[in-house]
Amino acid sequence: MRRAKTRRGKRFLENRQPKVVENDKTAIIVKGGKTSQTVTDALADLYALKKPLAMRMKRHNPIYPFENDVELESFAVKYDTSLFLFGSNSKKHPNSLVMGRMYDYHVLDMVELQIENLVKSADFDSAKVPFGCKPCIVLQGTEFEKDESMKRIGNLMVDWFRGAVIENIRLQGLELVISLTALERKIYLRVYRTCLKKSTGTSPRVELVEIGPRIDFAVHRTKFASESLFREAMKQPKQILAKKRKNTSTDVFGTELGRIHVGKQNIDSMQTKKMKALRGSKNKEAPTSSFD
Repeated sequence: MRRAKTRRGKRFLENRQPKVVENDKTAIIVKGGKTSQTVTDALADLYALKKPLAMRMKRHNPIYPFENDVELESFAVKYDTSLFLFGSNSKKHPNSLVMGRMYDYHVLDMVELQIENLVKSADFDSAKVPFGCKPCIVLQGTEFEKDESMKRIGNLMVDWFRGAVIENIRLQGLELVISLTALERKIYLRVYRTCLKKSTGTSPRVELVEIGPRIDFAVHRTKFASESLFREAMKQPKQILAKKRKNTSTDVFGTELGRIHVGKQNIDSMQTKKMKALRGSKNKEAPTSSFD
């Protein structure tokens, strides 16, 4: 266990400790031993989408994630990152990206995606969105629901692209749309910017303008965590879980109904205020009248 020698070091170690509400997930972008221009452009565009929750390593690192992931895990410990993107180019695996996530600084899930087609964001003339914009992620295709491996890949990509966790967002803040379409073991990535136009109704009319990048991926190798480990990684602390309210139910109209249990009441002992005219005398008997 490392001990801090300065106040700055103490704050640094406290920031690394487990928390009830964890920090936003950051990603590390790593280049392999050999990369092509296609891989370099894809890494740069995906890094721009993830900013500011991302850091990019400039040097080449001869790593083979599916054979040995120790070096990636060491980067996660050093830079305190829970997501990674590794790009490389080889004869067996040309123009490949490995996207993955960590749990407790160990690789949890990762998937190898081969780039079949790439159009850089710089090739689009449309205006770009600012960095750090909260994206609206759309998953399309039945494979994300029926195929178990594609379902896990979709979950991984949403975790990778979702950005910072926020509670509220205004309508004008939804500027970025990331579309992921699954079809025949391929994933088509499209990125759009929303334009709000005037309409006859109260809500504005929304138009989508493609801003790039446009990437077609082919799914190759995968490495997923076991179901037990995945459930453990998905656990939430008890402090942030909403407590179940007892004796409550909701009807078909969405109205919340509550049931109250009241103890036995003794009505005779209840103190009630009576009018003077209604008070009766304890000793005085009621008068009797006689008629001749």
